[in-house]
Amino acid sequence: MKKSIIIILFFLFHKLSVFSQCAMCRAVLESEGGGGMAKGINNGITYLMAIPYILVGLVGYLVYRNNKK
Repeated sequence: MKKSIIIILFFLFHKLSVFSQCAMCRAVLESEGGGGMAKGINNGITYLMAIPYILVGLVGYLVYRNNKK
């Protein structure tokens, strides 16, 4: 159990460089130059993608804990 928790925490907090922009968004943001706005949009998309997984994991944990009692 302890080993699986360590593995889960590793994957949750391991920073991966992901590019989650669609082709059209990337083309518009890259044409503006700089790249700061593109990086911010990319971080926002990644954040919005992670929230449902965190919520489903939390609900799954609560159901598991409730059924274990």
